[in-house]
Amino acid sequence: MELGIGMFGDLAFDPATGKYRNAGVKIREILDQIKLMDEVGIDVFAMGEHHRPDYAVSSPEMVLAAAASITQNIKLASGVTVLSSSEPVKVYEDFSTLDLISDGRAEIFVGRGSFIESFPLYGYSLNDYEELFDEKLELLLKINSEENVTWSGKLRAPMQNQTVYPRAKNGGKLSIWRAVGGTPQSVLSAAKLGMPLVVAIIGGMPIQFKNLVEFYKQEYQKAGHDISKMQIAIHSHTFVSHDQAVVDGYFNNYKSQMDRIGATRGWAPYTKMQYDGGRAKDGALFIGSPAEVADKIAYMKEIFGITRFIGHMDIGDPAHDIMMKSIELFGEKVKPVIQNL
Repeated sequence: MELGIGMFGDLAFDPATGKYRNAGVKIREILDQIKLMDEVGIDVFAMGEHHRPDYAVSSPEMVLAAAASITQNIKLASGVTVLSSSEPVKVYEDFSTLDLISDGRAEIFVGRGSFIESFPLYGYSLNDYEELFDEKLELLLKINSEENVTWSGKLRAPMQNQTVYPRAKNGGKLSIWRAVGGTPQSVLSAAKLGMPLVVAIIGGMPIQFKNLVEFYKQEYQKAGHDISKMQIAIHSHTFVSHDQAVVDGYFNNYKSQMDRIGATRGWAPYTKMQYDGGRAKDGALFIGSPAEVADKIAYMKEIFGITRFIGHMDIGDPAHDIMMKSIELFGEKVKPVIQNL
């Protein structure tokens, strides 16, 4: 079972200045943090893509390429590539290049994304939301599996016996995961295509997703894919500390980001009761001591049979030293408990 860390590059907002924290400082901190992840044995890092003032990273590929030069073993993934508003040829080119820089450590998590800012930014219509993703995923998978590509669709110019360069290692094939938020149709598509699955569980109780994961397993087998190659990951909000004051204080970071996003989506203000409820064993927050976090991850393995857990660790932009300590504990205290599950 693999243990990973994901980030979006959250930027704290300073009410006194009316500005977000400097993005350049944040990105350099992220690189320090990825270097530490590699040193403490974290298996994979996933960098999100956003096009908003409260996130530092709009181009995960750039951050991952920088990380490739200062790490040795950790897999480097997008988390996620918003494929609906991306160009599949460029996505493959960027990640195959990353794969060559990192000597075969690149992965792509593709998804629709929970934010829509990239659509008007890149000139796409939300009326084509579903069709854009389906068509672009088909093309990306074809590029990934075939050296000479002939393809046609409705929303992009056709390709006629063209090759996309450079080719990744492993015969040109990158590891491409399907990231979902709980939509059965998305899960069904991933299963039929035989794609590894990442399920984002960021609220409620994880057990509520059990039927969805079982559905994926059934449809994966029904489609004739090799069950021994099936990979399932969970991506959930995570933070680790021995210090209860730090755990309690993290609520302020968490609430600030949840309320900022929630203000645009009609959510009620986030409460301490929700935070404490999420931290309970049956909740979706993996926030607490190393023992508490390891115990909850083991529970995820028990109920879902996951092969990878990704802890999303920078909600609300915690201080760099606190992040570094959380990463250290995740690698040195949590991983030894779960790696043999």
